[in-house]
Amino acid sequence: MEWQLTLKDYEGFLKLEKGLSANSIAAYLGDIQKLIQYMELQQLSVGPQELDHDQLHHFLVWISELGLSARTQARILSGLKAFYRYLLLEDLIEKDPTALLEGPRLGRKLPEVLSVHEIDRILSAIDLSKPEGQRNKAMLEVLYSCGLRVSELVGLRISNLYRAEGFFRVIGKGDKERLVPVSQKALKEIDLYLPDRNSLVIQAGSDDILFLNRRGRMLTRVMVFTIIKVLVKTAGIKKRVSPHTFRHSFATHLVEGGADLRAVQEMLGHESIITTEIYTHLDREYLREAIISFHPRSGKQADNSLK
Repeated sequence: MEWQLTLKDYEGFLKLEKGLSANSIAAYLGDIQKLIQYMELQQLSVGPQELDHDQLHHFLVWISELGLSARTQARILSGLKAFYRYLLLEDLIEKDPTALLEGPRLGRKLPEVLSVHEIDRILSAIDLSKPEGQRNKAMLEVLYSCGLRVSELVGLRISNLYRAEGFFRVIGKGDKERLVPVSQKALKEIDLYLPDRNSLVIQAGSDDILFLNRRGRMLTRVMVFTIIKVLVKTAGIKKRVSPHTFRHSFATHLVEGGADLRAVQEMLGHESIITTEIYTHLDREYLREAIISFHPRSGKQADNSLK
């Protein structure tokens, strides 16, 4: 089985049948390319169906010795397993050699969280006298109140704002759509920004994009990172803050306020509730209160049933 031909078919499978985005497909293929690189260094001239468990285990040892983080190693193993599941599905192999492979143990790495007060400080650090001031305020208000990924934020379209219903239609990972509620505060900031936006000479292809740079084009993700970095420094906040910090803070504040985890999962656009649990680090006291309040064996439930 020729590697490059197999990868071409695999790429088509990821795109057409799995519906993955270009970035996700590139990541999956990149993991297999690392395996091919290892094989070339070891002078192994075999196809994917001929590799066994031991050879793949040695590949994992090799990437570990390269100094890659445990999280990166785990991601590469996940990509490797996905590739061999595909080969099994296509009847190109009879047995999955990755089935018993184990990755490094991962700690529960949690991003920084901003308090509501810290978010207000960052927003207050925006100089509204500058041409981009109101845009930045509207943008960060939307980022926080909708819990968006930075890629979703820069791609927001005016036509996807359903003002009467109070929702944005957001295009997320894998081109999957979801409806995200937008706060009245965010809507107000958008309304204040629109006159500035509409005064720009808007470039072709950006006519419907909500947040534009001074040249009338869609903002880049790097630009959003830079804007936030400057504002965090101005606000005197010492935490490491990125656009994702706003998303994580949004989820954390919802859960701490009593929001259902499934609702938060839907808002964030996570396929798995496990991912949502990682992003919303529930503290022990919150879990204890939730169990006491809602478990059928709790005293509160029993009391309520008698009313």
